[in-house]
Amino acid sequence: MKSSQISGFYKLSVKERQEIVKKFAELSGDEVKILEQNGLSLERAERMIENVVGKYELPLGIATNFLINGKDYLIPMVLEEPSVVAAASNAARIARVRGGFKTKATEPVMMGQIQLVNVKNPEKTKKIILKNKKKILELANKQDPVLVKLGGGAKKIEVRNLAKNMMVVHLLVNVKDAMGANAVNTMCEAVAPFMEKIAGEKTNLRILSNYATERLVKTTAIFDKNALGGEGVVDSIISAYRFADCDVYRAVTHNKGIMNGIVAVALATGNDTRALEAEAHAYASRSGKYKPLTVYKKDKNGNLVGSLEMPLAVGIVGGATSHPVAKIVLKILGVKSAKELAEIMDAVGLAQNLAALKALSTEGIQRGHMELHARNIAIMAGAAGKKVDKIAEQMVKEKRVRLDRAKELL
Repeated sequence: MKSSQISGFYKLSVKERQEIVKKFAELSGDEVKILEQNGLSLERAERMIENVVGKYELPLGIATNFLINGKDYLIPMVLEEPSVVAAASNAARIARVRGGFKTKATEPVMMGQIQLVNVKNPEKTKKIILKNKKKILELANKQDPVLVKLGGGAKKIEVRNLAKNMMVVHLLVNVKDAMGANAVNTMCEAVAPFMEKIAGEKTNLRILSNYATERLVKTTAIFDKNALGGEGVVDSIISAYRFADCDVYRAVTHNKGIMNGIVAVALATGNDTRALEAEAHAYASRSGKYKPLTVYKKDKNGNLVGSLEMPLAVGIVGGATSHPVAKIVLKILGVKSAKELAEIMDAVGLAQNLAALKALSTEGIQRGHMELHARNIAIMAGAAGKKVDKIAEQMVKEKRVRLDRAKELL
């Protein structure tokens, strides 16, 4: 059986880690080379965005120890911030003691919006649109017969009054394994002229909403009190959570920590990080006050129970998921559906948040962070090879992690 519980993974060389991942995900030699070389040619980059002049690389790391819904995962993460990958791995190790992460996603339903403006009779318009909902859905589904064949497609119509003389029609679409923006936008643009014709009203915007409240994921985990460091640590983490629940300034940073994990996986898999950030922070504000996305409490045995619920609109087909590295990342994850990817990302978000709260409420965030930051400073000063670790260790010991000190130690 494959296991993501790998002791001392961080101590191995890059080549040794590559061999473990290669075996775990059954990667070919060519796929490992793509990971080493990033796999994105200038020609391909030119077709992805406009005005290309080069490429920009970030590190791709692997978080270990993740057990999600009874299955082991190695989690590829792309980001520039030190400590995040190690912290997620450590939190996942603690979660394993009590069975890992339990997570469940709803169906991948996205919402398209058709804005109606200068509406003369809102109630009459609403009745006309709802009376013709079957025709509207049929017209929408003609735009993507492949999606419909796979069991997806437009499923439901909703009509809302927004302001004086302004309405919106919601087109709810099951997008299956895609993020869904292109399919939903195409459907909205196709049905808008028909709505204008039957209602005698003018449409304006026809666009997907990134607030994917129909596409939620919820993850829970029990973090063993002894593995955390005792009941005192449990109490400190709960106190830290309550701080975020009471104070918006803390809540924003609390949720940023969650997104450290989620965005890192999104970047690795070629998903839209801006959409994920937007929907996460909107969901955090759904009560009218900005709140932490995670919730923590004790169980009857004094263990820490953590949960994370949020929208996660991600895909495993379409868009930048066709990036050569993203394709290999999806193979490493072994995901079979967009729902599974969303569940993994939610679990990583909870793990990342737990790790941050544990560090903040015990030793402080800077200890582990500064050890890694010191290595970056040493490299900036011109250190190479074994000198990097030696100089970094000395700077941390002196609590003088600065470029000028690194240069002195060279």
